[in-house]
Amino acid sequence: MQFVNPLFLFGLFAIAIPIIIHLFNFRKFQKVYFTNVEFIEELKQQTQKQSQLKHLIILLLRILAITALVLAFAQPYIPVTEDEVIHDSQAQVSIFVDNSFSMEAASQDGILLDKAIQDARDISFAYKSSDLFQLLTNDFEGKHQRYVSRDEFLEILDEVEISSVTRLLSEVYNRQADLFLESKPGNYTSYIISDFQNSISDFENIEADSSIRLFLIPVEATDKNNLYIDSIWFSSPVQRMNQLVKLNVRIKNASENDFEKIPVKLMMNDQQRAIASFDLNAGEEVVVEMPYTNNKTGIQFGKLEITDFPITYDDAFYFTYEVKNEIPILSISKNEEGDEYLNSLFGKDSAFAFYQLPENRLDYSSFNNFNMIILDKPDNISSGLSQGLSRFANNGGSVLVIPGTNIDFDNYMEFLLNLNSPYYTSVDTFQTKVSDINLQSQVFEDVFESMPENIDLPKVQKHYIIKRQTNSMFETLLQMQNGNIFLGAVPVGLGMVYILASPLDTEWSNFPKHAIFVPALYKIALLSNPGNKLFYTIGNNQNIVIRNTALNGDKVFKIVSMDQQFEVIPEFQNLNSQINISNNRISKAGNYTIDVADRQLAGVAFNYNRIESNLDNLDSQALEKRIKDTGLQNTSIISSTERSLSTVITQLNKGYQLWKTFIILVLVFLLGEVILLRFWK
Repeated sequence: MQFVNPLFLFGLFAIAIPIIIHLFNFRKFQKVYFTNVEFIEELKQQTQKQSQLKHLIILLLRILAITALVLAFAQPYIPVTEDEVIHDSQAQVSIFVDNSFSMEAASQDGILLDKAIQDARDISFAYKSSDLFQLLTNDFEGKHQRYVSRDEFLEILDEVEISSVTRLLSEVYNRQADLFLESKPGNYTSYIISDFQNSISDFENIEADSSIRLFLIPVEATDKNNLYIDSIWFSSPVQRMNQLVKLNVRIKNASENDFEKIPVKLMMNDQQRAIASFDLNAGEEVVVEMPYTNNKTGIQFGKLEITDFPITYDDAFYFTYEVKNEIPILSISKNEEGDEYLNSLFGKDSAFAFYQLPENRLDYSSFNNFNMIILDKPDNISSGLSQGLSRFANNGGSVLVIPGTNIDFDNYMEFLLNLNSPYYTSVDTFQTKVSDINLQSQVFEDVFESMPENIDLPKVQKHYIIKRQTNSMFETLLQMQNGNIFLGAVPVGLGMVYILASPLDTEWSNFPKHAIFVPALYKIALLSNPGNKLFYTIGNNQNIVIRNTALNGDKVFKIVSMDQQFEVIPEFQNLNSQINISNNRISKAGNYTIDVADRQLAGVAFNYNRIESNLDNLDSQALEKRIKDTGLQNTSIISSTERSLSTVITQLNKGYQLWKTFIILVLVFLLGEVILLRFWK
């Protein structure tokens, strides 16, 4: 047993006062006359014994009362261990309150966030008002990066709200440790109040500091049911006007309950375009197909919705894309007329803006105005054109290389190696045919409903042999019987390069007149218009990429919400024809526009991170096991208890407090004395 105020023990000298009173009996005697001396002697002996016993008991009660009173003022306690006792120096306390979306769940004491805030309040009252406190949330706000008094701590604690930001436990602990190191030496104590979801509980990444005592305070939801939209994608990578769109929606059931006939609603440009329903068993997922038709061009803003409680942040999913009037394509040919097959395919289709120009009329700076450039049978490629095509492909454009009938192999090799592409080595004059189609590639994945066994494929009279590079990400699209490549593709920077093994000449192959020619080149052209991403995830800080755009003068970008309630000028980089825009200031899910000079340049959608949608968490026992398995030192868990959190923490900091017990003993001893004096006659 130890004492908070040991100097009060000098008060034990007060025990001498009742002893002195007992030794000097100041009571006045009264004369009583008796006729029988023997009776007097017997009464004297009996009274003397009773009086001595009574006085001794009263003396003992007074001594015990004084002793208990003195000990109470000395504040005795039983420490847990000597190392864990916080002494009288100023304490520095960092309290993390998890305010992520999962803290919207309900517990026996209400919403988890409200329970966590109350726990943080109780923790502060377990310390002296002169101690220093620091509040930390998932937002890592600047106002939380300092120590404040208890009164100020309670003020900023009341301002905590649910946030879209999620932090790993290692991030939280490291931030607390950094703030401790920046402060003055003292008693460092860290508290983490959270539901400790599996997705954030990376104890193995925490490097414990021996100078910091860490307390984990789990709060647990009573209702862990959650149904949420996980992700979306289109069956086709390209969206066109009047095209039937198949939107795939993945929905997950992170609960122990089955759901039946749950509706999911699709809104496009604030109009309902489709509705479907689904059944979903506990712990499973389902993909719901939402078909609709693009009935207008321009930027399309979409929103998917389901209804689910109590976790609602992941019940909506936003996305945006653009339907263009036409895809601009440039064909670089030997003459003004160009190629008849290309002109028949692209020149007469309103979906494309097709231009054919000879090389001597090219303006390389205009390449960024096109989505796709076709090299139409040149025998050699100038250095200026080679550099222009390389920049174009790296900035996101698509290049289709159709070789000439008498190419300069060294010239082509230099050009293609600069693009990290396979190159032509020689001419193979043995007749063969295309034998294999890569149905897993984006070019052919949705061309055939089913592949016939004896399908008629292009015949090849002669072709250039294409040599692959070992470090290339080349993909074979069409392969011949002899194993050589007829059509292939390789990613270059942000774009793609497609390479054909023969010119569009019937003396080389019947490919330009074959049925597969149209869907192959048509799909390559459509894929050259990928557009921006369907959606971004808040918190990932992934840059928004806008291709084929140049910003001149003092113009700046603005990100504006659809309801016009939010507007921000983001940081951005202008790289050639590509703009990289930072989105680290977006905190609310929804559809936004990117405006420049009062013109809508693009649409962009943001969704909350689904990392917390699965409510699987670690309870106290699981936490203890994880701490033990990871060998985390100087760490304790404070579970729910009937006693107040303030009392529990006080006992953990100071040991088991005994002063209240001694106050009760004082009252018991004084009550015993009163009873003895009153009823012992």
